[in-house]
This record gives sequence, structure tokens and C-alpha cells, in this order.
Amino acid sequence: MSIKQDISDRLAARKPETALARARQYYAAGKYERALKLFGVAAEAGIAESEREVGRHYLTGEGVRRNAMEAARWFLRAAEKGDIIASRNLAGLYMFGLREDALSRTGASLFSQVDDQQDENAKPDYEAALRWALPAAEAGDTDAQLMAGFIYANAPAPVRDDAKALPWFEKAAAAGAPQGHLGIGVTLMRTAAGDAPAEAVEHLRLAADADLPTAHYYLALIYEMGVNVPADPALAAQYYGVAAKANLSNAQAKYGYMLFNGIGIKANQVEGESWLRRAGIAGDPEAAALVAEIYARGDGKLPPNYSEAAAWFRTAAELGHKHSARALGMLYLTGTGVPRNPDEAAIWFRRAAEAGDETAKADLASLLLSGKTSPKLTEPAPVHEWFEQAAESGDLIAAFNYAVCLTQGVGVDRDEARAAKWMHRAAEGVLNAQYWYGMMLAEGRGVEANPEEARIWLQKCADVELPDALIALADLHLKGAGGPRDHETGRQLYERAANRGHAGGMFALGAMYGGGHEIATNRELSLACYRAAAELDHPMAALMLGRYLARGIATPVDLVEARHWFTQALNGGIAEAQNDLNGLEPPEPETAAAE
Repeated sequence: MSIKQDISDRLAARKPETALARARQYYAAGKYERALKLFGVAAEAGIAESEREVGRHYLTGEGVRRNAMEAARWFLRAAEKGDIIASRNLAGLYMFGLREDALSRTGASLFSQVDDQQDENAKPDYEAALRWALPAAEAGDTDAQLMAGFIYANAPAPVRDDAKALPWFEKAAAAGAPQGHLGIGVTLMRTAAGDAPAEAVEHLRLAADADLPTAHYYLALIYEMGVNVPADPALAAQYYGVAAKANLSNAQAKYGYMLFNGIGIKANQVEGESWLRRAGIAGDPEAAALVAEIYARGDGKLPPNYSEAAAWFRTAAELGHKHSARALGMLYLTGTGVPRNPDEAAIWFRRAAEAGDETAKADLASLLLSGKTSPKLTEPAPVHEWFEQAAESGDLIAAFNYAVCLTQGVGVDRDEARAAKWMHRAAEGVLNAQYWYGMMLAEGRGVEANPEEARIWLQKCADVELPDALIALADLHLKGAGGPRDHETGRQLYERAANRGHAGGMFALGAMYGGGHEIATNRELSLACYRAAAELDHPMAALMLGRYLARGIATPVDLVEARHWFTQALNGGIAEAQNDLNGLEPPEPETAAAE
């Protein structure tokens, strides 16, 4: 600054009106620091326009470090003098999370240089915003009218009032603001309870003609769903495309989905996936979930990419998509696309469960019951409370899961008597509950033993070929518990379970055909059953197969293979297999290779 200009500014600062006039000139010339100094002089003298301009400098960071709190304080001074623009600007700050009590705090200089950091969790103060927007709106300020309409249309009760919103949108529309037409259209759609009055569509068209992306998006919704107009997927895709290209993430998600699937537009999976990715990156959880599903499913030409799917499921889950959280949990549980990690799986199951995914609640409960998680890493979850609440409301699946929690002591003390009551209730419509309740009756757990009734419940499950129920019912027939002893019926039940791949059924058949039962002995068939079960990692079947091989029962002696199966049985927890191993002839030493 030259000495002459400095002297001129000093002289101007002697009179507030002169300082204001010179500040306007500096501002128009882009000389913001010099403008702010002179605006400040006039503002200290109480001139409302200058107070408002000082506030604008702090709000925009022109010539000074940005500080929204200081901006608000200066806007308040001007607004209290009736400055309409300051009133509207102050309302806008309340809409962006300024708290009214913040302006009443003492001890801070009006020109404090404390940096103003935006609070991402700040919520609009609708009541304060409306109080300052209304005077400006009533004075004819179009932006304030739009703000008043928006507040009445979107604020929570008791401020929200669609009947009061419409007149302000209408005034703004009459003044030439396309956002007013948008507000009218959206409000009329909402108050029509899902219908789309012709008047609403017309206002949305006017807003769309002014290139408002949100108007294009709402028109697309109307034509996609056929809301009071004939459904037109092609027109919907067209409107979604315009809004998508204007970076409206919801529209990008819709447009990408329609492109990917060829709905209303020629299919283009590459471009469709690209739009979905853009929407997902912009924070649309549904779009991120769709991208994840695309990678998890594959496209017919390329195999699934579970690693990429996991990354997108995580993105969607972090955005609050509960089904993606559960899907990510399943990937961690199975080690698909990510390292297998039950504790990480539990984290995502819990997030999905707390968001209301009922299947995730059961998944989490099953995982905790399995003992695969670490108590040090996985925080206990109140799964029993979730299931109890749902069970009390009549949910039979929840009743079953709650009974399992009571039986196993998941989050609650073991109580088999209560478990039996809930299991009985769940058995009215849940297959697994019928099996569990039948077993409780057979074993006398939580209820008095009643093998006769146990047979009834297990038979229900056996009728639909539930393998575990077939085995349990067969055991009752062999023992003669709850009815006549019937080895042939037991054999048939074991065979049905074996035919469904149940290793226990195969082992039981092997034992029956091995002799000592009321059916014809058949050692060859016994051997075959033991081998089939052993190959499915049944430890006792491995032991019996080893004995058949070691003793040459229904097969030539094969000590090498016998040793293999005895070892498998020992590794599977059958301690007596060690005696069988010790009883084998020691293997012949290997012959040294000739030099």
C-alpha cells in the first residue's frame, strides 16, 4: 500500500459513512483486506450494512481467516437492526449446525482468530433458523423464502408443517426461482401419500427445465414406479441419466442399475458398473452393495472376485447397509476373499444384527456357540436378549434361538427347563426345534424323560429326511426306548441317513452289519460302510476300518493301510487306537540304497 493510499484510508476511517463507501470500492476491486478494515470501522459505529459485510468476510474467508462463529456474531448484530440479508445468512448458519447458545457465550473477542472447524456431527437448529429466515422471507427475499419452505417441509415435529411450506415455495417460484417449483412438486408428492398429482409433476418439469438435478431424479422415480402416470422405464432412465451426470449419487446408483440390467435402456454392464462404483464412492450404500454383489457373483465370463467383493461389502457396511455387513461377516467366517477370521466375522455380524438383520443375529449366536471366537477379541453380544424379545412377540425362529442360548449358556446362565419350554413352543413350526425338543425328551434334559413322545417329534423330522433325526430315531428303535425294539427299522433309518451323506449313519450301518444285531451279518458290507464313514473323517469308523484291515476281516490283511487308519482315529481323539497301533508288527526297515 502506498503512503498516499494509507493516508487516504486513515482520513476515510474518521467518518463511518466515508469508511463504508471506500470499503465498497475496495471490495469491488477485490482488495478484501483493505475493504475489511474499513468495513470494520463502520461496523464498530453500528452501521448494519458494514456489520453484515464483516460477517460475510469471516464466512467466506475473504481477507481474513475463515471463522463461521465470528461471521454469525456480526450477522446477528446486523440482523437485530433489521438487515434482511444478514438475517437470511444467520438462518443459513443455523441450518448448517450453528447452535444458538454458542453466540451467547462470553469471554471471546469478536475478532477472535480461533480457527472454526466444522463439526461433522452438527445438526441443524431448525427453530433458530426459521426465526431468522421468516423476517427476510416476509420482506421478499427469495432465498429466505426457499429456506423457510425447506424448514417447514423437512424439520422434525413440531416445526414441520407442509401446509406452511407450500406458500413459501409458491412465493419463491412466482419470483422466478426454479427451486420453488421443486419444493412445490416434492411437497405435493409427499402430502399425496405416494401419489403424484398432475400439479406436482408439472412443477417438477418446470424445475427440471431449469436443470435442477433433484427434479430430474424425482421425475425418474415417478416414471420408474408409474406413480399416477403410466410407467415408462425409458423415460425414467433418461431422467436418471441427466441427474447422474450432475453428480447426484442416488441417481447414479439408479442409472447404473438400469444400465447394468438393460432396464429402459440398452444394457451396458461396463458403464453400468462404472456408475454404480461412482455412486458407492460418493456414499450411496445400495450402490456399493450392488457393486459388491456383482463381484461376488461374477459376470458369466469371469469368475467371482471375492477380494474385490469384500472391499465393496465393507464400504457398503460402513455406510450402514446391514445386509452387506452380514455378507462381509460370512466372507470372514469362511475365509473367502479375505483371511479367515471368526472374530472379525463376529464384528460384522453384530453390526448387521444391531441394525435389525434377524439372520445376522442367528449367525452371530451360532458363531459364539461354536467357540471359534476369542473372548479377548470378541465382545459378548446380547444375542439372548434379541431372541427373547422376538420370541415374546411370537417369532418361532427366535424362540428356537433363545432356547439354544439357554441350553448352551450364551449370554445367560444355562437353564434347560426354560430352554425346553421355549423349544417346545418353537417346535410348533421350526424343524430344528422339533429335533432338539425330541432329543431333550429322549435324554430327559430340562423335562422328564419321555421316549414315547420323543419318537413322535423325531419322526416328524425323519419324515423330511433330517439326517440327525434319522440317527436319533434309529437309536431309539435299537434300544427299544419309547416303543418296541426293532433293529430292522433302525437299520433302514441309518441307511436313509447314510444315503444323505451322514458319516454317523454309515458308521452305524457298519456296526450293524458287523454282527450282534437282529439282522443278517455281512462283513463285506460292514467294511464298505466303515470305509465310507472313515473317508468322511469319522474317528470310530477309522478305528474299525483299521481293525478289519489289520485282522483280514472281509479283506486281505493290509498293515500299512491299517496303520494309516489307526493314526487317523488317534488324531480324531480315539485314545484306544494307540493300543491297536502298538499291536501292529513294526514296519520293516528301509533297505539302504546301494552305493
